[in-house]
Amino acid sequence: MTATILKMKNITKEFPGVKALDDVNLEVQEGEIHALVGENGAGKSTLMKVLSGVHPSNSYSGDIFFKGKKCEFKNINQSEGLGIVIIHQELALIPELSIAENVFLGNEQTNKGVINWHKTTEATIKLLNKVGLQINPQVLIKNIGVGKQQLVEIAKALSKEVELLILDEPTAALNEEDSENLLNLLVEFKKQGITSILISHKLNELMAVVDNITILRDGKTIETLSMDKDAVTEHRIIKGMVGRDVDDLYPERTAKIGETVLEIKQWNVFDPENPANKMLDDVNIHLRKGEIVGIAGLMGAGRTELAMSIFGKSYGKSISGQIVKDGKEVQINNVNQAIENGMAYVSEDRKKYGLVLNDSVRKNLTLSNLRKISDKTVLHKHQEVKEAEKLKETMNIKTPDIEQKTVNLSGGNQQKVVLGKWIFTDPDILILDEPTRGIDVGAKNEIYKIINELAVDGKGVIMISSELPELLGMCDRIYTLSEGNITGEFNRKDADQELLMTYMTRGRRSR
Repeated sequence: MTATILKMKNITKEFPGVKALDDVNLEVQEGEIHALVGENGAGKSTLMKVLSGVHPSNSYSGDIFFKGKKCEFKNINQSEGLGIVIIHQELALIPELSIAENVFLGNEQTNKGVINWHKTTEATIKLLNKVGLQINPQVLIKNIGVGKQQLVEIAKALSKEVELLILDEPTAALNEEDSENLLNLLVEFKKQGITSILISHKLNELMAVVDNITILRDGKTIETLSMDKDAVTEHRIIKGMVGRDVDDLYPERTAKIGETVLEIKQWNVFDPENPANKMLDDVNIHLRKGEIVGIAGLMGAGRTELAMSIFGKSYGKSISGQIVKDGKEVQINNVNQAIENGMAYVSEDRKKYGLVLNDSVRKNLTLSNLRKISDKTVLHKHQEVKEAEKLKETMNIKTPDIEQKTVNLSGGNQQKVVLGKWIFTDPDILILDEPTRGIDVGAKNEIYKIINELAVDGKGVIMISSELPELLGMCDRIYTLSEGNITGEFNRKDADQELLMTYMTRGRRSR
């Protein structure tokens, strides 16, 4: 009989005014992959922070037993000393240090107190190979994308003697191929006797690899399902997570597509860090009013680079090509000009580029269009409050009030604030880069409804996503991007995942 490696009993954790965990119980068997699921704010990350010592033993009630022994972790070093390693959803890397320095930070490879850089580099290369990342370990973290940074975090965790590996949304920033590689890696760890706890909103991924699934809702344990013994379906998991049926994840929309609102012609962009590296090569795309157009591509294909370079040349060097808006060529050389020309861009990294986390919901919602709530240089707070309240209701942002700090909202509600902020500019064109990354299925459904409503209102929407089912469920047309080149263009009715993946892995489009 398999031994129990972890038992958490009656865990209760409170923050000022909020009971984050309410008598939660979790049991994990040795050598299994155990999923922890729930909506944003259900308590998943908080429970794992209790386990790892981020929240010390005197800050909660309840008991933790690891390998049969009661544990009271005062800090993360104590939990890591027993082989419990957590990879947080929020990346904990130092941008100005190299990959190798980050991987072994706090766990330096030394000879008599002196760092052995050759040993460090060799060990880092081996770890990066394990997570499928082929990159020079001397590259600085700030010079790689968020997806690759996540893989570095996993390599960092593997550098320690792990017995219980906790991964909080490890595939949120990864495309399907890299996500599959990571999940296969967890299966390999399982064969080696390493136990994993996996937090993820991607239910199809979970069901492919996990042994048991524990569902949390509103800080309470709902049930634990066995993939072998129970009739586990995505529908059953979702119902447990949200407390209701979500029948149509991708809501229906009757597309009323109008005239062309945006054309990108012969668009070329070079890497600002390496000017000889061409990131986008002669890209041509168009977007019509009321249309949702998808951009599908693997990591490094140039999806985000395309979005940012269009939006006021926020990325890139030696950019050339034409932007045509409503049939007229426009010059958009900075973000202000992009906004003035009716463009909005929701970044894939909402916390870094989309929000001022320590500011209120009110200020974040109105920040992108202060002219609308001011008279010359005088800000009218009464009008600002009125507009923010209206957006809060329109976007269904779950917050006690608009003065709540944005950092205290769940991921799904933070994403609604970002969308609301840009809707406040009344744009004609919205570029959405991974609009549902890291948010739960209930919040995804609400975001999809908002996107559909924008299209119904005549907005043109460009949607970038690593999840092909999302693109197929939401978009009217889909472009495939590979190595900076548009390789295909498909109407939704003519496309499927296999076809898109085929064109996403082609280097150049046949001409």
